Amino acid sequence: MDKIKFITESLKESSETKLKIIESCSTSIAEAADVLISSFRNGKKLLLCGNGGSAADCQHIAAEFVIRLSHDIVRPALPAIALTTDTSNLTAGGNDIGFENVFARSVEGLGSDGDVLIAISTSGNSSNIVKAVEKAKEKGMKVIGFLGGSGGKLKPLADVAVIIPSSSVQRIQEGHITVAHIICELTERGLFA
Repeated sequence: MDKIKFITESLKESSETKLKIIESCSTSIAEAADVLISSFRNGKKLLLCGNGGSAADCQHIAAEFVIRLSHDIVRPALPAIALTTDTSNLTAGGNDIGFENVFARSVEGLGSDGDVLIAISTSGNSSNIVKAVEKAKEKGMKVIGFLGGSGGKLKPLADVAVIIPSSSVQRIQEGHITVAHIICELTERGLFA
């Protein structure tokens, strides 16, 4: 295996995906920031859910909102909770009500009308994320979907669907965190700049 060639091809593919995001996602990224700005202005909070690498992204994104992303803006904390970080909740829920229900149960307990759920699924078809989104809609929450490929089952359920134009899981995940940083910065600037 030619490692340098592999590295070069991976970085080119990543760069090309990000350039495609400009064309296919700019409007939805702006809409997602507007949803968050409106929600935070009204004293509401952000919940996030996802599986695997997307679970780690939830924790990362929540930290950016609570702590800060832009170091040139002094601001208070914004209320954001990664539903992926409470191992007692996840394991009790998985054991007692089934893993497909763990995020929906947390949304039921923590979500309120006007809050926002960021639902992350590279396929758009993760059953536990679909159920969380359905519960969020029941509670009057807005849903931002971070998706990939065709958007899957979650595309029509989300108020705003940010669909990374790729079928590669790693490229989709890279796109999600890039988009999340942009949305966070837009939100900070919209609220505090």
